[in-house]
Amino acid sequence: MNTVREAGEWLQSFVLAAAIALVINVFVFQPTAVMGQSMEPTFHEGERIYLSKVAHTLGKLPGYGDIVVLDSRVDRTRRLADDVTEPVNNVVTFVRGGVPAKHIWVKRVIGLPGDVLEFRNGKVYRNGKALAEDYVKEPMRYSSPGKVTVPAGHVFVMGDNRNNSSDSRFIGSIPAGHILGVMLF
Repeated sequence: MNTVREAGEWLQSFVLAAAIALVINVFVFQPTAVMGQSMEPTFHEGERIYLSKVAHTLGKLPGYGDIVVLDSRVDRTRRLADDVTEPVNNVVTFVRGGVPAKHIWVKRVIGLPGDVLEFRNGKVYRNGKALAEDYVKEPMRYSSPGKVTVPAGHVFVMGDNRNNSSDSRFIGSIPAGHILGVMLF
């Protein structure tokens, strides 16, 4: 009888520990790995980064230059179920069923709500001033004749490897709810 009771106590402790770990992973802190080359030279494939999910949990926007992990499916609304299931499936490598979850991106915040962005002469201009970006791999070949204004509640993100990055230039500004975490270290 003592063996059954002891096994039950162990099981209860294990379930409680798993629940606490899930809550921390969903709402507070999450390790992950960089996939792809869009953030070179800052990060290389397979390097680990650690995210604070507190801003996402509280609905706060990141700041200029912050490195964020985001859900690039901006045409759909994220739900709490996404936050609960994705960390379980994507804790380290963002892999689902052996296939990389290509909608999870690591990018750098370039623009905040109200900013006007331009892309010309191999540079990014924010509110009329060229950004000093010593983290960029090489001069950007992308240019655009128009200007982009970042809407309220959104951020504009780009990869540091500008010539090899899918980012806000192609899918638009990212809603705050799609920013899953901000890199701590």
